[in-house]
Amino acid sequence: MAVQISVPKLLKERKYPFIFVFFILLISVTFLLISNSQSPIAIASDLNQSSPVPPDSDPLHDSVISSNNGSGIANSSSNNSDNTSSVSDNDSGESEDGAAVEDDDQMVGVQWELCKGSVSVDYIPCLDNWNVIKKLPSRRHMEHRERHCPDLPPRCLVPLPEGYQVPVPWPKSRDMVWYNNVPHPKLVEYKKDQHWVEKSGYYFIFPGGGTQFKDGVDQYIESIQKTLPVIEWGKKTRVILDVGCGVASFGGTLLERNVLAMSFAPKDEHEAQIQFALERGIPATLSVIGTQKLTFADNTYDLIHCARCRVHWDADGGKPLMELNRILRPGGYFIWSATPVYRDDERDQNVWKSMVALTESICWSVVAKTFFDSSQIGLVIYQKPVLSSCYENRKDNSPPMCEQSSRLNSSWYSPLDSCLVPLPNNSQKWPSNWPERLSDIPPSLSSEPDAEETFKADTRHWSALVSEVYLEGLSINWSSVRNVMDMNAHYGGFASAIINLPLWVMNIVPIHEPDTLSVIFDRGLIGLYHDWCESLSTYPRTYDLLHSSFLFGNLTKRCDMIETAVEIDRVLRPGGYLLVQDTMEIINMLTGILKSLNWSVNVHQEQFLVGKKDFWRPG
Repeated sequence: MAVQISVPKLLKERKYPFIFVFFILLISVTFLLISNSQSPIAIASDLNQSSPVPPDSDPLHDSVISSNNGSGIANSSSNNSDNTSSVSDNDSGESEDGAAVEDDDQMVGVQWELCKGSVSVDYIPCLDNWNVIKKLPSRRHMEHRERHCPDLPPRCLVPLPEGYQVPVPWPKSRDMVWYNNVPHPKLVEYKKDQHWVEKSGYYFIFPGGGTQFKDGVDQYIESIQKTLPVIEWGKKTRVILDVGCGVASFGGTLLERNVLAMSFAPKDEHEAQIQFALERGIPATLSVIGTQKLTFADNTYDLIHCARCRVHWDADGGKPLMELNRILRPGGYFIWSATPVYRDDERDQNVWKSMVALTESICWSVVAKTFFDSSQIGLVIYQKPVLSSCYENRKDNSPPMCEQSSRLNSSWYSPLDSCLVPLPNNSQKWPSNWPERLSDIPPSLSSEPDAEETFKADTRHWSALVSEVYLEGLSINWSSVRNVMDMNAHYGGFASAIINLPLWVMNIVPIHEPDTLSVIFDRGLIGLYHDWCESLSTYPRTYDLLHSSFLFGNLTKRCDMIETAVEIDRVLRPGGYLLVQDTMEIINMLTGILKSLNWSVNVHQEQFLVGKKDFWRPG
């Protein structure tokens, strides 16, 4: 029988304690109902794609590499499932310097969930958007390998591979990586006779082989130097592009000669080759020469290399080769090591004849052509002109010259040119030899009256900030850092200031910021254009540290900081760092988001945030 409560009766009987408890209970229930109406939003994404399932991997070895904080191995099944973390290592609710940090519970209304689907572990939102890719009218020009970002950036978290471990540290990682971190064995079988990569116990081993490196990559590099001594690896030739890089053994070996190579290839053309490169600690990015320009500035690379890179340079009226011409520095070299250079069969010779006609039309000259008896391979080395006179003296203006209109940031989602980029006014001026070019005035620096002093002041600023604060005053274990990304690099001052550390920096020039990418390359550094409202073209877990200096203020006017934080979490390896210099307003916003991701966060001097990603994934 239902019990009815009469308030007047209770008052008449003077049961005041009962009335008091009743009203407290009523208020509590009302509060809970209001709170539940604002419950966190569960975030998940099902990546409806097909992907081969890797075979069962070997069990982990009892001895694992561990980082300084003691983290050695984390399986997705053993991660903490709660959604709490401390603001700082001492869990005080304040920064290390005592700066107040706002409570993140009032800032983040999300309950994180893992991305779902067969490729979720290696999910790249702008390259795995199969809803768009399957509707493409053509794939003839590699359109399916280009960027197709989802309308709404995903907010799910990429899971860890089963048995993922702290990566093998540099320089050991150049030669071996954990199998479970990149469990993709297809290349072992597919390239078993060419020694790209081999599986040995719990590791992948990289012996330095390659399709064109039959005597080993060291011997191949030395042969190029002997063929054309003026190349001067690591002195005159500092920044190069390796097209169709395989597992980046060419670029990795050149690091010993002070050459910084940007290795690139499309996703899955050979399974996980760029993922292998980045896991090894070698600069690399996912890209393809299809219908759109590469995300580099005009006239920047000292040298471009292609060893059987499977690009048809004469396709579509020669647009792929004209794209190389666009990004190659005047006087720079293109090394083409491929069968049409040295084989006599009809197919190869037809390709060679087409290449001769195309290179002559864009005024490239052959400076060397050779055949190596020991390896039975050959190569040709072309040089781009430094003067426009050849263009002007051509009988046919084909391909034509591009318009002289502003070309800043012109390669972001832009179609390939069918014209020749004009040479800059200072085209005869090659940057200083390395390492002097790092600090000398860059040839492409603006001609504005105060440009040189601004550049010098920027260099001094970053040198002081890095030495006095970043390396000494922040809670970062720099010995664990190899792959670094500067999210808004400006002149590359941060990368310049840490040049003596055993690491490399991918310098990002945001497309809505001043275009300084040419200056970065003039300094002997590498980088890309990017829009941080979109996902980056890289695999998950590929960087040890992301750095940002006053980026987020303008960025939050165009996109949601939660989505940018999800991308940062995707790109960083477990144990990796986010280092941000910004206002306390921005830092407080980031702190709440990062804490909800179970990151540890420290704030220094009320302007520097250091977040450290853990192995946590939603349980």
